[in-house]
Amino acid sequence: MDFQLQGKVAIVTGASRGIGRGIAEVLAGEGMHLVLVARSGDLLEELARTCGAVCLVQVADLRDAAAPAAVIAAAMARFGRLDLLVNNAGATQRGDFLELDDSQWSDGFALKFFGAMRCCRAAWPHLRETRGSIINIAGVGGRVASAEFTIGGSVNSALANFTKALADRGVKEGVRVNAINPGAITTERLERRLKIIAAEQGIAPAAAEHHMVESLGIARFGTPQEIARVVAFLASEAGSYCQGSVIDVDGGETRAI
Repeated sequence: MDFQLQGKVAIVTGASRGIGRGIAEVLAGEGMHLVLVARSGDLLEELARTCGAVCLVQVADLRDAAAPAAVIAAAMARFGRLDLLVNNAGATQRGDFLELDDSQWSDGFALKFFGAMRCCRAAWPHLRETRGSIINIAGVGGRVASAEFTIGGSVNSALANFTKALADRGVKEGVRVNAINPGAITTERLERRLKIIAAEQGIAPAAAEHHMVESLGIARFGTPQEIARVVAFLASEAGSYCQGSVIDVDGGETRAI
């Protein structure tokens, strides 16, 4: 589908792998110019060579308080405009609440929440000029609590609230702000989790996958491209009436209203 994004400029954080890479590839297919942000320079350079878009690679650790503003400044220097910010960077530590220390909590918020917040703050004036949009990639763990996902669930909940708050401002200033909650998506991170489950239970990885799908009450895992296509929709005029929306893209995992 042509979402009429040709020639517009998007920043995608956490673009080196997984959902972020899928988002970058789909937006490249829509003709957007891309600012690819992550800590893995080699993977970003490879993506820039193969995705078919005009790209600016920014190797940055968004946990550094100065990094988000530097990324936005580099994007403006290269392209002179900004139409879309996709805050995707950030993974959090699972585990027993009593075993998770302060540094793990701080790290979880530093990248996924504070990195996104600072990117939004730096990008806002430029998005206001283009009547652009922000899309925050949160997660279903922010909607349904889990004992082993206390950090991630808390971060995702905060990001959803932050999305709603910025959307409230965006109504007046012409910036659309929405969020997506991915469910179980086939990424390297999910594959590592399945291997851990398989090892702990003494079963094959395929059996662990079947067990997880069954326990989540879904038919299958999703793909990064399925998240990416929702990003493209939200960034386009087709999604222009979405403001403050938090969309679960999870195969039916989340049954709460």
